[in-house]
Amino acid sequence: MGVFQKTLILAPKPRGFHLITDEVERIVRSSGIVTGVAHIFLQHTSASLTINENADPSVRDDFESFFSDICDNKPYYIHTYEGADDMPAHIKSSLLGNSLSIPVTNGKLNLGTWQGVYLGEHRDYGGKRKIVITIYGN
Repeated sequence: MGVFQKTLILAPKPRGFHLITDEVERIVRSSGIVTGVAHIFLQHTSASLTINENADPSVRDDFESFFSDICDNKPYYIHTYEGADDMPAHIKSSLLGNSLSIPVTNGKLNLGTWQGVYLGEHRDYGGKRKIVITIYGN
């Protein structure tokens, strides 16, 4: 069994949900691992990773609307030192999570037909995001 690890650095993205499947897939292909598991870990507490619809961008817009509706602008937030979007970003990150495990088959992510990997950017100005991708397999 082999192990491959690389850090993907994403350029700053606007607040919302962004497909990053292609960037992750490039790293998986470069690993040379044919069969195994890709573990994808986001090193941030105000962004998230999730898998969902990869074809219709309105799904990503609806995700942003839903999570903003349930998390933003709560009068009881105390942690506001970095701005009004900071505490909501932490909550969204905890709700959605910061890591994914995806099977690797024939040297690529074994996602379903309509599945894509999303980066949820929950800050108005989140900056670069680092994702550690570790692939275990043969």
